[in-house]
Amino acid sequence: MKATVLSGGVGGARFLRGLVEVLEQSDVSVVGNTGDDIEVLGLHVSPDLDSVLYGLAGLADEERGWGRADESWNALASVADLGGEAWFRLGDRDIGLHLVRTELLRAGVPLSEVTARLVAAVGLRCSLLPATDDPLRTFVETPAGTFGFQEWFVGRGYQDEVDALHYTGAQLARPAPGVIEAIEGADVIVIAPSNPYVSIGPILAVEEIRSALLARRVPCVAVSPIIGGRAVKGPADRMLARLAGGSGPAAVASCYPGLIDALVVDEADAGDELPAGVREVVTRTLMSSDEARRRLVRAVLDAASAVA
Repeated sequence: MKATVLSGGVGGARFLRGLVEVLEQSDVSVVGNTGDDIEVLGLHVSPDLDSVLYGLAGLADEERGWGRADESWNALASVADLGGEAWFRLGDRDIGLHLVRTELLRAGVPLSEVTARLVAAVGLRCSLLPATDDPLRTFVETPAGTFGFQEWFVGRGYQDEVDALHYTGAQLARPAPGVIEAIEGADVIVIAPSNPYVSIGPILAVEEIRSALLARRVPCVAVSPIIGGRAVKGPADRMLARLAGGSGPAAVASCYPGLIDALVVDEADAGDELPAGVREVVTRTLMSSDEARRRLVRAVLDAASAVA
């Protein structure tokens, strides 16, 4: 079975770790969010792509929940000592990856090819595809003003309520090479348990990607990032409550009109009335262990078979 997954960072990476234990790595394609990308100290950082890369390669820091394991912070400490901007946390090992990416991008290599080289370098056999090679950035509109995503999320600790989001560059963005082929060639399409607005929204803002999903001939199953009305991590519940009128499964499903055939929800959220045509699949969705991740993956694949 070939699976194509639309994914953000941490939650998506955890789900994907379970997926590649159930399916062959070579049968998994990931379409990753680039709306979070940022230039930090002259380096091009792709946080969501890197979270997936580190997670699948066994390099992620599980305790901290982001970045590389066995990290050190000497370079960032020197930046701070010298009066540079140190608000965006870059560890020494992490910086190594960003140096390689930035050098290749400046040499004219597109982000998709850079990412493919990084995937091969860490020994992965799945496809990790940025949604687009074109500039695409998420901006968050709040009562305190409009901020780039990372300034709002990291710099301001995502304390400001969100009134709207803008995906700058989306109108001109084209899918990166391989993205449409991955969607059209899949046996199942999955929307990972990621924030619908800031992780999946930028991917769907690329019109050709959204159109490919609307035209799909295979099941598309989304996994809710909400458990008991709350986000496992991050601001998804607050954003859903403010922008969709609630933080339950119905609110999550409303973010994907016409794009999904089933929504996998946690037992604590069962019974919400979903939009017509969307099947509710109830299981335990907290990915607290390897077996829990695999159990969730099997529930997703079973749901796809049931609606095929």
